[in-house]
Amino acid sequence: MLERLELVRKDNDHSQRIMASNLNVSKSTYARWETNEKIIPLTHLNNFCNLYNVSMDYITGRSKKKNYNNIKEDELDIFLIANRIKLVRLEAGLTQKEFAEKINTTQSTICAYEKAKHLILTVFALDICRQNNLSLDWLCGRINNKKSE
Repeated sequence: MLERLELVRKDNDHSQRIMASNLNVSKSTYARWETNEKIIPLTHLNNFCNLYNVSMDYITGRSKKKNYNNIKEDELDIFLIANRIKLVRLEAGLTQKEFAEKINTTQSTICAYEKAKHLILTVFALDICRQNNLSLDWLCGRINNKKSE
């Protein structure tokens, strides 16, 4: 899922211990993200990408391009993400229930994401992007172009 997490870290000569410290997590937690034993939360993925100036699409293997022009390196805006999730669903002409079924979750989960009650889980965000040919960086408000390059 996160094909290039380890590669980017090593390209910058950082150990897992240094990276874990930078992201304020334990070394074992970070190591599990690199081995895909655990899925990195979206906020930590965003922080990692900001730290190394790389795109989420690159880290997740959705793009060969390491970075985009005019990328916004801020904290994630849960309200912007919520609006973009709803926009994707409406553009696909799906109800919340139908949209939820496509990513193997519940209608109430989609409702909570669209109302910004919870930040979307990384795995669901990636599924939405894959199924709709969208940029994860766009979904997360880091760029304005919907499609990954």
